[in-house]
Amino acid sequence: MPAAWSQWPAPAKLNLFLHITGRREDGYHELETVFQLLDRGDRVRLRRRDDGQVRRVRALAGVAEADDLTVRAAQALRAATGCRWGVDIELDKHIPLGGGLGGGSSDAASVLVGLDAVWDTALGEDALAELGSCLGADVPVFVRGRSAWATGVGDRLTALELPARSYVIVDPQCAVPTAALFQVPELTRNSTPTTIADFRAGAVSGNVFAPVVRKRFAPVAAALDWLGRFGDAQLSGSGGCGFVAVASMTQAEAIARQCPPQFRAWVAQGVDESPLLAARRAWRRD
Repeated sequence: MPAAWSQWPAPAKLNLFLHITGRREDGYHELETVFQLLDRGDRVRLRRRDDGQVRRVRALAGVAEADDLTVRAAQALRAATGCRWGVDIELDKHIPLGGGLGGGSSDAASVLVGLDAVWDTALGEDALAELGSCLGADVPVFVRGRSAWATGVGDRLTALELPARSYVIVDPQCAVPTAALFQVPELTRNSTPTTIADFRAGAVSGNVFAPVVRKRFAPVAAALDWLGRFGDAQLSGSGGCGFVAVASMTQAEAIARQCPPQFRAWVAQGVDESPLLAARRAWRRD
């Protein structure tokens, strides 16, 4: 009999601010940001195979199987552990591609964490996070599953407890290419370093990519302008989605219902701990 499917949440994230403080000799940028994890996102389903094959059972539009981070994550874990098992991977995709919400990274992290359980490789959080960093700079925060202050390339993490907030997220349905944005000449790369205390005091805000994205992607600018009617609208990451924080889900849902038809709005609750960690604990109890 084939193994049963298991399900693993892959939550979205927001960057509550995003600064670039310098550029390293290897070309990577030094960042400062706060990752706010959300209670909603994608869902990864995994089914162990006996033949060692890693298979994606549902195509993802615009992403070849060889480039799919879920497939690459499974292959990386298999190579790192020498595991003989394979896996079928099915992804229920809700986080928009190129939205700056960490969808691909979160999917990869959920595959790593889920397969570490399903394959019983017992690699552990630290090793999984290190393996994830080879797949993308945002993967470790999703592996560790805690909202966090981040420096370095986004991989040096300090877990944070954040004030309870609900969010309205607006997708202008305009994918923004992250790699290209990092090469834009006018991108600010010398932000003054700050501290967690500065952030908690409300002295840190802004996203260095916002003016660059606004200038190049009119739908993103329009979405941020509309969101700005309801609060301090921010760009998330280096993608196309904007967000605004509000006091309650009721308020968030009321705003989302007013979303213009050319955009897509959804609501989410900020969480300090990812639902992926709860899924991992539940697997261990079972």
